[in-house]
Amino acid sequence: MRVTRPDAVPLTRERLPAWLAAEHHGSMDWMEDRADQRADPTVLWPEARSVVVLGMNAGPEADPLALLAQKECGAIATYAQRRDYHEVIKGKLKELGGFLSARSGRPVKVFCDTAPVMEKPLAQAAGLGWQGKHTVLLSREHGNWLMLGAIFCVADLPVDPPETDHCGSCRRCLDACPTDAFPAPYRLDARRCIAYLTIEHAGPIPSEYREKIGNRIFGCDDCLAVCPWNKFAQAAREFRMAARADLAAPPLAELARLDEAGFRRFFAGTPIKRTGRDRILRNVLIAIGNSGDSLLAEEAARCLADPDPVVRGAAVWACGRLFPQARLAALFDAHGQAEADAHVRAEWRLARPLPDAPPAHSSSSPPPCGEGSGVGVVQEAPPPPPPSFPQGGGEPALSPEATEASAPRSVTET
Repeated sequence: MRVTRPDAVPLTRERLPAWLAAEHHGSMDWMEDRADQRADPTVLWPEARSVVVLGMNAGPEADPLALLAQKECGAIATYAQRRDYHEVIKGKLKELGGFLSARSGRPVKVFCDTAPVMEKPLAQAAGLGWQGKHTVLLSREHGNWLMLGAIFCVADLPVDPPETDHCGSCRRCLDACPTDAFPAPYRLDARRCIAYLTIEHAGPIPSEYREKIGNRIFGCDDCLAVCPWNKFAQAAREFRMAARADLAAPPLAELARLDEAGFRRFFAGTPIKRTGRDRILRNVLIAIGNSGDSLLAEEAARCLADPDPVVRGAAVWACGRLFPQARLAALFDAHGQAEADAHVRAEWRLARPLPDAPPAHSSSSPPPCGEGSGVGVVQEAPPPPPPSFPQGGGEPALSPEATEASAPRSVTET
């Protein structure tokens, strides 16, 4: 925990608009919303005089890169293999905020991805760490693995000195990126980032990145895992942040069979649940297509009948990489001939020659590819998920504004 002033990050007023103007935020339109407040904490809450920044360790127990060689399993970012850190750190922020408010007699507001706050620059200004060349906060004690939250206080608290940059000439994080998402040190083009593509991006994954994604189905730890400062890091000690064993290397075959209800049960309490079943299944199918495993090909074929066109398109791509042409032709006759979605038809066209005539629209929707796996299908659509880009993943992580009525009157979560 460290303290800084709301006006201690003046460079964000220039850097954020430039980043947005370059469209490096991709489809994350919420980054543009209230950009003036995001770039300047004094605009977000003019009455605030101090900002307390709290960091929680979420260090992994093993090398996150080791799983990339297990092509039959899905690789999940370290921070997402455990309980949603927002829920854990939010409680600690409220507890500390209540203490500060009671001692000072002045109100506070707590933020953990619940308002337009750029936590990483504030954390560096407070001396909690520094933003590395991969834009993630680095700590000499915890490496890359800190999750952040902030408390804005009207009380004038003593501040800590800022941290300086300790990256030197090292560029391991930049060179480790599979998709070259860093156009320059300290700059991220989210549109090329695997974390963005597998979490925030809602449509089909651009074809030029699919092979490079490998078996990563939620996020990417590559630029984090290679940092030399991790030699001082330790595994998370907070018991509520302990990693789940069943998320360390989940088999792709089992993930591909999850229907809506099964998805919600399996990923309950994790950040993955907010991303939604269809987007995760899209990622699983990309990983299946990259596996080279003929035994997984049938799982992809099953998903050719999924109701979601993005899932079906990913299934076509995976089938095109795993099946011989004769079997692919048979699958096209069974599924592709009646395909109504233009994107999915384009995927079939890339996999094999496809007639130009549009198909007749079917009056009935196909069953989800998870049906028959022993888990019932939830008919109602889930609400739109809030942004879940991790603070530890090298990208801005902001969620829609939310206020909890249960918070003490003097402790406001915005």
